[in-house]
Amino acid sequence: MADEGRANKKRKRAKRRRSDRNKDFTDSIPDATETSGQDIVVSTSSDGKNSRRASGSSSFLDKMRARLSGGHFRMLNEKLYTCTGEEALNYFNEDQVLFDVYHTGYQEQMLHWPELPVNLITKWLKEHDPSFIVADFGCGDARLSKNVKNKVFSFDLVSKDPSVIACDMSNTPLDSSSVDVAVFCLSLMGVNYASYLAEARRVLKPRGWLLISEVKSRFDPSNGGADPNEFVRAVCELGFVSALKDFSNKMFILLYFKKKDEKISNGKDIDWPQLKPCLYKRR
Repeated sequence: MADEGRANKKRKRAKRRRSDRNKDFTDSIPDATETSGQDIVVSTSSDGKNSRRASGSSSFLDKMRARLSGGHFRMLNEKLYTCTGEEALNYFNEDQVLFDVYHTGYQEQMLHWPELPVNLITKWLKEHDPSFIVADFGCGDARLSKNVKNKVFSFDLVSKDPSVIACDMSNTPLDSSSVDVAVFCLSLMGVNYASYLAEARRVLKPRGWLLISEVKSRFDPSNGGADPNEFVRAVCELGFVSALKDFSNKMFILLYFKKKDEKISNGKDIDWPQLKPCLYKRR
């Protein structure tokens, strides 16, 4: 009998240990509402029983969607910096929703900038002849065309606006020597960016303006970026004269060129520096 009693006690202790372990395990699983950081609201129903509801469940889902969207944007952004313009065009033509994902993420990144280069380019155009015809290479949401009186041809990989022409920026439908200003605002993204600049030279009138704005880190030799002097030299070899270099902004640079009267090079024999991809870190 004594042996049986001791055996029963051992079984009861083992049962209690299993119960405690199960309790510890279930307590360690975070409640979905707790992971989202919202408050738990306790309400009383008509039958007197308390019920729990998560006041911020939608905010939790929104945060998760934003995180997934941010990761998708970074992937798309990296692809655009590491492929050709033709490859990017084909990629977005296969699924134009990806273009929306990219530009939504892009706009989110721009919210952190104290000043946008497109605003400075807009200001420059307003200070010059309103009859200037403009080609905006990589126009995004076509903000430039909506804020100036000039005639603006807006180009991008996908057209989400009737005013935007979808094309590879190295092959636009413009006639040669037909525009006064060519703009690249944060849009020298493809590995074949030199062909975009060659296309800009083709469509520009003699003494026409080439305006380039790019992220400053892409031109920081101390951090893997291109030497800005080498870039300016290459553009000049293409058939331009450097008119102004503005490095005063913390986030981006502005480069202004004027097209020479004579054709200098087809661009293929120029030693173009490799521009550092602008890759966003996860916030």
